[in-house]
Amino acid sequence: MSTTEPLKSRVSVRKFTKQPIPQEILKDILECGRWAPSGLNNQPWFFVTVTIRDLLEQLAKCTSSGDVIQQSTACIAVFLDMPKGYHRTKDVQTMGACIENILLAVHMHGLGACWLGEILNKKEQVCIILNIPVDRFELMAVIAMGFPNEKTNRSNRVPLEEIWREEKFS
Repeated sequence: MSTTEPLKSRVSVRKFTKQPIPQEILKDILECGRWAPSGLNNQPWFFVTVTIRDLLEQLAKCTSSGDVIQQSTACIAVFLDMPKGYHRTKDVQTMGACIENILLAVHMHGLGACWLGEILNKKEQVCIILNIPVDRFELMAVIAMGFPNEKTNRSNRVPLEEIWREEKFS
């Protein structure tokens, strides 16, 4: 596999089979997430995996994309462990790198995933459902995942020439 192939072939998947994800694959996906770069090596992430159907249904009620969670066999709630932070912008960027590592690991395992962002509007409710202290952890994303049950087309990208300028120095 070329270096860019996983990046270019990953897509958001919103429909899944009922096949459960093996625990060892979930652990490997989280391993990939925790190897993301972080400023001062603060590693401010905290993960909660959700595979219990009742909890998935409760999470689904926290977002307009609830059908994606209902279809999934597992979700990963990704939290910023705020006491580990040192600079808000840098910490949020770190969390984005962590989430991208997770998405790529999911893809490399032949699974599908969808990064849900609108659920952040109910982040306190998600913390209550998952029994996570709101004063310490801030929800950054919920990633719904499973074995794909749809053929998803790759989305288009703006041509590189439209978003790049090369400076030439003499």
